[in-house]
Amino acid sequence: MRDHMLRAVTRCGHFRAVAALTTGVVETLRKLQGASPVATAALGRAITGAFLLASEFKGRERVVLQILGDGPLQEVYAEAAADGTCRGYVRRPGVDLPAQDGKLPVGEAVGQRGTFTVMKDLGLREPYRGVVPLTTGEIARDLAYYLLHSEQIPSAVALGVYSDPCHTVTAAGGYLVQTLPSATDEEIDQVEENIRGMPLPTDLIRQGASPKEILRDALQGFELKFLEEKPLRFHCPCSRDRVAGALVALGSKELESLVQRNERVDIRCEFCGRPYIFSPPQLQELLAQAAERP
Repeated sequence: MRDHMLRAVTRCGHFRAVAALTTGVVETLRKLQGASPVATAALGRAITGAFLLASEFKGRERVVLQILGDGPLQEVYAEAAADGTCRGYVRRPGVDLPAQDGKLPVGEAVGQRGTFTVMKDLGLREPYRGVVPLTTGEIARDLAYYLLHSEQIPSAVALGVYSDPCHTVTAAGGYLVQTLPSATDEEIDQVEENIRGMPLPTDLIRQGASPKEILRDALQGFELKFLEEKPLRFHCPCSRDRVAGALVALGSKELESLVQRNERVDIRCEFCGRPYIFSPPQLQELLAQAAERP
């Protein structure tokens, strides 16, 4: 089943929801990052969460999740755009922690002290940025905490990544259900009961459940209106010109220091691993460009 996500609202207008299948995307990220199972689980959850938040975006809008914790992974970064593309990285992808009772200790790997930041680039002069304390490191819970305390939207979030014994990702995805102000207490109780009775997202996906079926389970008892379905994929927009521009932005002083070493500079994209090499003469050209900048 191809990676995609689907949005829905209840006909009564009291709930909105989105579910995503991200198995292929997370497996691609695992390979690019050379990530351990626990690092893959953390990054996969974050990427899926970013997709869920970006589900209502249009045009060139995008959302970024940045998780800085006191666990050994140090940083998890996930970025999703309105066109269904994503990229992300883990600061220390080789960190490996053994499973505990059959479950990967993602919370321990991320940490329980730090910050959970959501940035929404809506095409305005300044992006929206919300920051809350990291509470559990489990990512889904921290995302729900962020939505409640930063955006004042009560939300249920479930995220999951499942890998086989060879560490290949065979199931990844999740869902987000949000309560709108018009919902009654009885309706909220019904949705909470539905979600409590649902298997883990990875169990549902391994059983063949689609995002549409996941949404029907979460909002059982409500008539649904299904909205946009969007394919999902990994995409890194890095290029030699972008990297060169970043070097020029360092300024003349930093570039002159690199030129004086008379050594080539090797830069590798932290998202896709693509290498960019600049020879001393090429660095000299960039220095000239930097000197011309006001």
